Amino acid sequence: EVRLVESGGGLVQAGGSLRLSCAASGFTFDDYDIGWFRQAPGKEREGVSCIVTSDGSTYYGDSMKGRITISSDNAKKTVYLQMNSLQPEDTTNYYCAALGKIGSSWCGLAFYEYDYWGQGTQVTVSS
Repeated sequence: EVRLVESGGGLVQAGGSLRLSCAASGFTFDDYDIGWFRQAPGKEREGVSCIVTSDGSTYYGDSMKGRITISSDNAKKTVYLQMNSLQPEDTTNYYCAALGKIGSSWCGLAFYEYDYWGQGTQVTVSS
């Protein structure tokens, strides 16, 4: 059974930091890109960042670029999203997703291409 489980969300003051985790199981981790997305109620799902787990290549969307770092621990089958300088507008649910892809050193943030999704973790930034 494929599972993606996010953790690390919570309440933080503006300017603070959080590290989200995405623990994967049930598939060959190195054969999948892992992406982070966020979606506020009534808004479109927005790509935040992704990583090619086989070689560590990364891509950052414009919304949080410069404030986030994505990384992967393949031995633990876990991807992390370090978020710094958080602002109230970053308040929303954050999801990780997996896209099966072999032989490419790039990843993208087209959410409709991703195969599997986690349940999300809530991030709330107070002003």
